[in-house]
This record gives sequence, C-alpha cells and structure tokens, in this order.
Amino acid sequence: FLDEEERILLTTVRYFAREVLAPRAAAYDRSEEFPWENMKDIAELGLLGLTIDEKYGGAGGTTRQLALVVQEIAKACASTSVIYIAHLSLCTQFINMFGKESQKAKYIPSLVSGKKIGAFALTEPGAGSDVAAIETSSREDGEIFILNGTKTYISNAPEADVIITLVMNDREGGHKSIDALIVDGGLEGMKVNKITGKMGVRASTVGEIIFEDCPVPTSNMMNGEGKGFYQTMEVLNTSRISVAAQCVGIGQAAYEASVQYAKTRKAFGGSLSGIQAIQWMVADMATELEAAKLLVMKAATLRDQNMSFDREASMAKLYSSRVAMDAAYKAVQIHGGAGYFAPAAVERYFRDARVTEIYEGTSEIQRLIISKSIFKES
Repeated sequence: FLDEEERILLTTVRYFAREVLAPRAAAYDRSEEFPWENMKDIAELGLLGLTIDEKYGGAGGTTRQLALVVQEIAKACASTSVIYIAHLSLCTQFINMFGKESQKAKYIPSLVSGKKIGAFALTEPGAGSDVAAIETSSREDGEIFILNGTKTYISNAPEADVIITLVMNDREGGHKSIDALIVDGGLEGMKVNKITGKMGVRASTVGEIIFEDCPVPTSNMMNGEGKGFYQTMEVLNTSRISVAAQCVGIGQAAYEASVQYAKTRKAFGGSLSGIQAIQWMVADMATELEAAKLLVMKAATLRDQNMSFDREASMAKLYSSRVAMDAAYKAVQIHGGAGYFAPAAVERYFRDARVTEIYEGTSEIQRLIISKSIFKES
C-alpha cells in the first residue's frame, strides 16, 4: 500500500535505524543519557523537518511518511522515538500549525536543523489528561507575560531550548482562557529539574519545570488569544498518529526477536518454532501488528487528505499501544528466563512498551474520545 516515494524513504530509514540506532540502544538505556549522537544523525538525514513547511527549512512530506519514519526509529530505539515525537510532532509542528510568521521564521529553522531541542509542556501535578484543569498562570504586564506554576513529566525538558507551554490567563475562564506560549529555555524565573527512575524509554529524559515570576515576551503567544486548548487538541490528535506508529515499531521489534529466537532455540528435540503454543503466539503477534499498521496508515491518510481523522487517530493509538504491550509480553514469554534479564532486547521492549498506554492520552481517554464520536453521530 506504499507508493514509490514512501518505499524509498522506508528503505532508507530502515537501514539507518538498523545499522546506526539499534546498536546504540541498549547502552543508552543503561546510561539513561540523552542520545545526542542519535539526534545529530537524524537531523543530518533531514528527518527533523518532515511534515514541516519548506519555507522555514522543513522537508515537507506527508503524515504517512512520518508514520513510517517513526515506526522504524522506534523499532531500533524507543527512547529516541519519544524524543523525536516530542521535538517534531509536538513542539515544531505546533509552531508550524499555529505560530505567527515571525515565530516560524525565528524558531523553526533551528528546530529542524537540530541546533535546538523542542519540548511540549502541558502536564502538571494536578492536570494531565484533563487539559482544562491546568493551573500554570500568565499575567500580562506591559510587553511580557509573568508565568507562575509547575509542569511535570515533560519529555526533553532538561535539554529543551524551545518549550511550547500551556498557561491559563484567567482562572475563571476555563478552557477558553488557555494560551499557548513559546518559552525559551534558560529564562530567569524558570527552573528545570530532571526526573529519573523511569521504567522504560530511559534515554528519553523528562523534567519538572517550575515557573516563578518568569517573564515571557507577549510576542511569543501563538496566534489567537484563548485558543490554546483547541490548538493543543488538534496537535495531540495529529501526534497520536506518530505515537501509534511508535507502538507498531516497538511491537515489530518484539515480534522479530521472537521469531528469530524461536527458530534457533532448541527444546524437546527440536526448535521452539515447531511447538504449537509458540506458533500460535507468533501468529497472533503478526496478525495484530498488521491490523495496527493499517489503522495507523488509515488515520495518516485521512489527515493527509484533509479529512476528519480524530476518531481514527485515537483508535490507532488505543489499539497499537495494546498490541505493542501484548507483543512485548509474548516476546518475553517465548524467550523464557533468558528474556527476563538484560541484555536480552525483549526485556527492554517490555519496559518501553508500557508507557505507550499512558502518555499522549491514556487508553481510557482514547476510549472516551472514540465513544463520544460514535454517539455524537447517532
């Protein structure tokens, strides 16, 4: 179902991911260090500009192409794919979609070149999936906004130079009082604390951002005062396609490792691949991954054709994350005791897969979105 341009891109990125990213993945997982080398190599391939306006240094391209790229990066190194999605699909794409011309010209070129790292600051200690409940406040004072509040579990925060930050300009106004601001890293009144101890995707750094009377130029507000909530929903709907593709990549890695191990591991007078229980697990993994791929590509195709895709994006994210987790579970089971210990890759896949059912909207939130869409039509 891929056209020639998509096949060439897939082949190129698959080779790069297998030969360059995959050999580094285990070491980055152990050290929990930000994979600067990976991001540099990805930037040199032009992948940080995929789907971004060429006018500002982007590479253009489609949502389908981005899904293929994310899938291959995630298959090789899930941590790098998280960084990639937060940087491109959340931060850079937010500016690309809703920024003013001056903001696009100022920020996008350095983001697509990899000179600066982007982040998206939404989640707070008391507000995660409930976007309208954010409490980080902004008060206008002449030509600056004064920010106060705390963001937490923000991917890329410790390294970020550009942070899309959601703030509330009027506590009584609800979601209609939410603005999206571009916040430069290292501002006075802003402190970033690295959060450690993650179960999986360990090289994808996260941080807590504390704003204490932090000044941000009013010129850094995205187009449309009070439109931050609606802008965020649109960006999240789009990025869920990328996350779903990430899930497919993790699941594919677990599946391929399982097939290879089952073919070479000897037991009961033959290989594991000759045992029906193993055969059935592998068959289920292959079938579910194929279905997940189709859901991802359908959502991506709808977006590329400027058609409604919100429900399909949530379906893709919901199902693909479950498939990733199930495939990783089966992979560990097939490997037995050997799969429970590092350096077995499936041990890492299992830990990496778990978060996909949590971030970018939990599976429960995706079910709410899907069901509301269904009943709205009936």
